[in-house]
Amino acid sequence: MLDVQEPGAVRALVSVFPQDTHPFPREEIGRLWLEEIESAEVDCYVVLVAGQVAGFAAVRADELLHFGVGLEHWGSGLARAAHDTVLDLMRSRGESTAWLRVFAGNGRGRRFYERLGWTRTGGASRSDYPPYPELLRYERPLDGQGRRSP
Repeated sequence: MLDVQEPGAVRALVSVFPQDTHPFPREEIGRLWLEEIESAEVDCYVVLVAGQVAGFAAVRADELLHFGVGLEHWGSGLARAAHDTVLDLMRSRGESTAWLRVFAGNGRGRRFYERLGWTRTGGASRSDYPPYPELLRYERPLDGQGRRSP
């Protein structure tokens, strides 16, 4: 999953985490993934294309913790399909609303979520990783009302 996550994070978050001063914390992120995979509270998913990992997601109750697809799949529709599948799984477990945090400086990610019916709540926090950029809270109903046309 890290081989898929790192290139996309570096590209999408270059203005948030300049690589010359704040490179992708691969070892820390790897440890976090292992903890989450082992946690009974977190459901982790991989997206496979031709038997290869092409994306990932992690969910804790009503929170979408992590989500992404490989750079080579950006713009292909794979992210939307994976997103919809993950929300369907959350809905099937009885969740009525989902929430996530996205970096304020991640314009591409914010546009993606907004197109798919996520709404900024006004809540904000800071990342655990230097330089501690702002994270914005988004929510989305899981009753299908938040979906927008492509």
